[in-house]
Amino acid sequence: MTRKKPIELPEVNFSEDGEIRYLHLGTEWIQGSMFLDRPYDIELEYVQRMFAWLLFLPPVEVKGAHAMQLGLGAGTITKFCHKKLKMACTAVELNPGVLHACRGWFRLPPDDERLRVVLADASLEIQKDEWRGTVDALQVDLYDEEAAAPVLDTPDFYRHCRELLTQQGCMTVNLFGRSSSYAESVEKICAAFGEDAVWVFKPTREGNAIVLAQRTASRPSRDALEQTAIAIEEKWGLPAPKWLKVFKPLTH
Repeated sequence: MTRKKPIELPEVNFSEDGEIRYLHLGTEWIQGSMFLDRPYDIELEYVQRMFAWLLFLPPVEVKGAHAMQLGLGAGTITKFCHKKLKMACTAVELNPGVLHACRGWFRLPPDDERLRVVLADASLEIQKDEWRGTVDALQVDLYDEEAAAPVLDTPDFYRHCRELLTQQGCMTVNLFGRSSSYAESVEKICAAFGEDAVWVFKPTREGNAIVLAQRTASRPSRDALEQTAIAIEEKWGLPAPKWLKVFKPLTH
């Protein structure tokens, strides 16, 4: 019996440019960022859009709800969910070096009664019974050091993601990369969630296209979405009203 070769994980390092610190995995590709003077705010536009699930969860229900992140990056999403939204947070990260960097360089708080970081392969971790049906907001941002394509992007993976969600839960996923196929990824998400449950953003200038999928498809009215977006901006400072200009259901 041959032993499996251990996974070689990339080195983790950071750079700074003025007021912003960036996380890298041994390449020039940015894996996350942080304002040095505002470590719990969100600097990157696409990361802000990863919170579009707030449009479908009543603001009064956000505090105490369960958010899960697949891929820790610089900890930006996890920090915002924990510090600003006051949610219960679970982050799943493969590379111990990334967790060490988040705690040492990017102000990620230690685990507590509302925050848990699990060092594991996300594709395996999400299949555990303990998580099934418990997640209100699943945020998927899984890239390797080359940022060429999502690391996990199969119909089975997205089906497992759907099984994590509560009935009102949503998944947001970042589709970015030089070798990735946006249309193929969306097709796989639709296969798992159903076309009527999928919403899409136009890509950012940097090429990040955020896709949202609901466990239970719904079509809030434009007025309802606008009112929720205003409440999101007032309560948490995210530019949700601007999202509605570039965010729509996949099918009408």
